[in-house]
Amino acid sequence: MTIGYDQMPEQALEWHRAGKGAVIATVVETWGSAPRPVGSQLVISGEAELAGSVSGGCVEGAVVAEALDAVESGTASSMTFGVSDDEAFAVGLACGGQIRVIVEPVGAHISEDMLAELVAARAAREPIALAVNPETWERRLVRPDTTDPLAAALADRARADKSGFEDDWFLGVHNPPLRMVVVGAVHIAQPLLTMARLAGYDPVLVDPREAFGSESRFPGETILHDWPDAALSAHGLDARTAVVTLTHDPKLDDPAIKVALGSGCFYLGCLGSTRTHAKRVARLEEAGFTADQIGRIHAPVGLDIGAKSPAEIAISIMAEITARLRKP
Repeated sequence: MTIGYDQMPEQALEWHRAGKGAVIATVVETWGSAPRPVGSQLVISGEAELAGSVSGGCVEGAVVAEALDAVESGTASSMTFGVSDDEAFAVGLACGGQIRVIVEPVGAHISEDMLAELVAARAAREPIALAVNPETWERRLVRPDTTDPLAAALADRARADKSGFEDDWFLGVHNPPLRMVVVGAVHIAQPLLTMARLAGYDPVLVDPREAFGSESRFPGETILHDWPDAALSAHGLDARTAVVTLTHDPKLDDPAIKVALGSGCFYLGCLGSTRTHAKRVARLEEAGFTADQIGRIHAPVGLDIGAKSPAEIAISIMAEITARLRKP
């Protein structure tokens, strides 16, 4: 089984089931210039294998030592680093920030069944949170749109993609993984798919032209050779999905754009000049799309940073997608 770099619950479950033991360390609070955001996780096996990060390397040593003790004792704990600038420097927080980390062994504190349910929800692209009270170590899974008192708070936090405390409860938000659908196996798609994956997206390339969308040009990528509208409909577009069309051929781009405009995808960007987009707008208006719907399209695609090369254009696209995601 291949575990992705952001799949900490999956990695913990695999190590636990393999009999190695597993501990999940989670950043639950930060103050000042903390190196990693609330909700960041580090998973440690009983054999000192590591996945993830709680500080970008600053305090990992102390957390790992605590986690290895927790494997043996089965005891959860809370750790705070960086009370003062001098103490922060001593544990590696040279920026002077502070972080609070909770350390929870799987099995003794987080049950295998609860962790498996969390992993299943993530695989099904269902928003969910693991709620824990660090004073009592009581914990439960929370889903939005339920009668759980924390459900409304989870709905708000899921939209913001932000874990944090609600009274005495820490809500560790697990949103569906980000996805990106790129239509058009052109040169720009090559660096864009790589950048998307590095930024935490699960990218898919769509192009019915098999000579363009070939394994030799896009090694290791998921490539769909269906017609774009069929491919996007089958793939499914939701509020955690970005769509980018790159062919500027109406026969290929327009079907994908129409499906995307009818979906809840959070971003739709289309390659092409201002003149090309004006013609695109006219075609969409003729097809019955409203001004508000058409206004969702980012075109010409990408932030205006003066990009020239395919890689630079890919950078501008990723920057615009990030801005749309984080600053809607």
